[in-house]
Amino acid sequence: MLYWDYAAAAPPYEEVVQTMEQVMRQHFANPSSLHRAGAEADKLIKRAREVCAAALGVQPQEIVFTSGATESNNLAIKGAALQYQGRGRHIITTELEHPSVYESCLQLQQLGWEITFIAPDSSGVVEPSRVAAAVRPDTVLVSVMHVNNEIGTVQPLREIGRQVKAVNRRTLFHVDGVQGYGKLETRLKEWQADLYSLSAHKIRGPRGTGILYVREGVTLFPLLTGGSQEMGNRAGTENVPNIVATAKAVRMSGERRQEFTRRITPLKKQLEDYISGIPELVLNSSGDGAPHIVHFSYPGMKGEVMARKLEELGMAVATRSACSSRLAEPSRVLLSIRRDRAAALGGIRISLGDSHTKQEVQQLEQALLAAVQSLKIAEGGVK
Repeated sequence: MLYWDYAAAAPPYEEVVQTMEQVMRQHFANPSSLHRAGAEADKLIKRAREVCAAALGVQPQEIVFTSGATESNNLAIKGAALQYQGRGRHIITTELEHPSVYESCLQLQQLGWEITFIAPDSSGVVEPSRVAAAVRPDTVLVSVMHVNNEIGTVQPLREIGRQVKAVNRRTLFHVDGVQGYGKLETRLKEWQADLYSLSAHKIRGPRGTGILYVREGVTLFPLLTGGSQEMGNRAGTENVPNIVATAKAVRMSGERRQEFTRRITPLKKQLEDYISGIPELVLNSSGDGAPHIVHFSYPGMKGEVMARKLEELGMAVATRSACSSRLAEPSRVLLSIRRDRAAALGGIRISLGDSHTKQEVQQLEQALLAAVQSLKIAEGGVK
């Protein structure tokens, strides 16, 4: 079985696994304890914070460790909303966001907040001027993802941040960076980002750990209380093995980013060119998107049917974001870029990893063609 779902979860680096095992065996003490074993565990967290901060070009005290990007996004959005509701009760986001951002905003909407959802163009790009035009004196937060987790579109964060801050300097700018880090340049200061979310298991780190960058001077209302861990942003005993392993994954992914892009970009182009030549398929990703995500639809054929057929042929692919893959509804992202319902129900996401080769992509291409031919021949297909 060839695995083509790195955007959902990437296999951890061997060094990450070794680090986790070592820390679990040798540093099991609670880092809040006053004895020597606790102090040593606390030192490991501080060092991990320094490593992550250096990779992102920020200060160690601006790094908050969480249980994953879902928590990071929830803390960024709800924490900012609750902390700064005296400034207003208006938030801006886009129609493309990951469910952890989109549904956090919907929850706040149920509590009386006004949410403005900005529509992208047909390629999935959000126009910065449209975001800026929606900013008001009572806009507390703008949240825009770096790379779309389904179709791989890259958002113009530098220009969005510049225009938002030009309209209202006090409006916070949150970036969901889950699919961007380790694949594209990350420039938090240049983007004027106040908050930035990461997930370890997307960058070959451990599952169950995330990062939230909180710019110095920004205060968040904590969603978890009961202790003073993580500078008061998140109560709970820190997961020392995961945190240390996450720092290693952040460092390694950052250092290998350019090599990753150099190797994977031509493989993406090869695959997209091949898909474009199959009449039954419609390409949804674009060549100027992120280097690791290819997305297409088989209009009229449910995505899970195509995915199962490809799995029979030895290829593990996704239908959409892993958080939404079991839903029967059409993809919200595809509808937002003006795909019809048939195409939005038939989406397939292929996400490349650093271990993939040209020969493996050719095997995937052969499986794609065989799957399409098989589903066409099947009596009436499965519509």
